[in-house]
Amino acid sequence: MKKEELQALGLTDEQISKVFELNGKDIKAEQRKTEKAEQERDQYKERAESAEETLKGFDGVDVDGLNKQITEWKTKAEQAEKDYQQKIYDRDFADALKTELDEIKFSSEAAKKAVTADIKEAGLKLKDGKILGLGDLIKQIRESDASAFAEDENGTPPARFTQPKKKAGDKPMTREDILKIKDSTERQAAIASNIELFNGKDDE
Repeated sequence: MKKEELQALGLTDEQISKVFELNGKDIKAEQRKTEKAEQERDQYKERAESAEETLKGFDGVDVDGLNKQITEWKTKAEQAEKDYQQKIYDRDFADALKTELDEIKFSSEAAKKAVTADIKEAGLKLKDGKILGLGDLIKQIRESDASAFAEDENGTPPARFTQPKKKAGDKPMTREDILKIKDSTERQAAIASNIELFNGKDDE
């Protein structure tokens, strides 16, 4: 995500700084989760190996009880390994998706979040650093909601949409009012005109 791209979307310097700040927090949080999973995996492995050494080195111990303990620790170690690998996969998937979406110009940050959520829900798989079927899915999303993108596949900006002129005395729209708009083009126009309501919040 580049500052110039966010400026092109109409964000102020203050809003851009907020976007970078939130993105940095997400990255640090994922790193902490990965490190914790790795530590848990290693602890379970060490306990299982220690129990095995105890069994080999002493006579007259409760063999059945110790074998049960070893089995339990091995099971926990295997599950910890699976959890660790899943977190690594999730991190790599998120990195690959971010790289792909950074090449696309969206009509707003809210639109980008909505498209990202649709892609994650689709259950696509990551292989060799690439998300299989991502191009086809983005094409489908373009066809169903072109207003979410600032350019089409050929780099051509879509027809500009405008907000209805406000009458004197009209109350400002709230975030909830905007999300209730059924027409996607009108909704994206409202989001773009009130982007400050969506900065730093997850869209429904």
